[in-house]
Amino acid sequence: MSDATRPTAAVIYNPTKVDLPKLRDTVTAEASASGWDETKWFETSVEDVGQGVTAHALEQNVDLVIVAGGDGTVRAVIEAVRGRDVPVALLPSGTGNLFARNLQIDLTDTPGSIRTAFTGHERRIDVGVIRIEREDGSRDEHAFVVMAGLGLDAKMIANTDEDLKAKAGWVAYVKAIITSLRDPGELHIRFRLDEGAPRRATVHTLIIGNCGSLQANIVLMPEAKLEDGLLDLMMTRPRGVVGWLRLWLTVAWTNGVVRRTKSGRALIGEHKNDANLHYETAAVFTARFSKPEEIELDGDGFGKASALKAWIEPGALLMRAPAPTPESSE
Repeated sequence: MSDATRPTAAVIYNPTKVDLPKLRDTVTAEASASGWDETKWFETSVEDVGQGVTAHALEQNVDLVIVAGGDGTVRAVIEAVRGRDVPVALLPSGTGNLFARNLQIDLTDTPGSIRTAFTGHERRIDVGVIRIEREDGSRDEHAFVVMAGLGLDAKMIANTDEDLKAKAGWVAYVKAIITSLRDPGELHIRFRLDEGAPRRATVHTLIIGNCGSLQANIVLMPEAKLEDGLLDLMMTRPRGVVGWLRLWLTVAWTNGVVRRTKSGRALIGEHKNDANLHYETAAVFTARFSKPEEIELDGDGFGKASALKAWIEPGALLMRAPAPTPESSE
């Protein structure tokens, strides 16, 4: 029987990503040790990837929403929770877990993540929102917490074999990357940053980010922060093998290693945009494409966009996570 004097948590879980009996035992033990009431459990499905069951949990006045699933489940749950004063905690359970990585959550320590869910640090996180215009003129709106991508990024997602991904994880993306690189298509964009003048660009990839780190220590957008009220934009157009090598060197070495330390940032100074890699920031970004383009949100394909408007909802998500570590000074 529920005790109205004690707080209650809800776990929204993807049944294909978790060991449910083991997860139930660990959550139940931690909730009891922390003085919480019996946890409520809500399973996602193909028909409801998270928004509906999360809304149902919120209707029951839960005090904490715990997400056990991959980035797609996390995105769907946050879409339903954003703007509410109910904290969200993550139990990373998918292939990428990009949002968890950017929150510095240890992906290998599930008991620690569960403990953090009940006792951890609370922080307000920005949420990205994007309104996608389709070829027929219809529009649909979605939240994202990591990034939206078009061009090579979205084509890679579209070309990924989901069965291979389920069996081999990120190995599945190798074939998808090779297939996508063979596509000669470029994005022809008319865009606007905030209320600035309209501009044009031809790019290979467009990333609209709320945070900037990927797997394997790759930092696409080194200045992106989850609490700065801004979108970080990355546009790439590498030319030939040399251009790709320079782009990879910047992202993997300069951003992923050198810029992580204060001395490294002082040594190389600020990033200067070039023909291969261009960064911008804005609170609102609007764009129209010369033809419909594949788009992905937090690692899931979302069809094709003829145009879009993206913006940040500052502090729209109350997150239960480890306290941020100080920026490296060595």
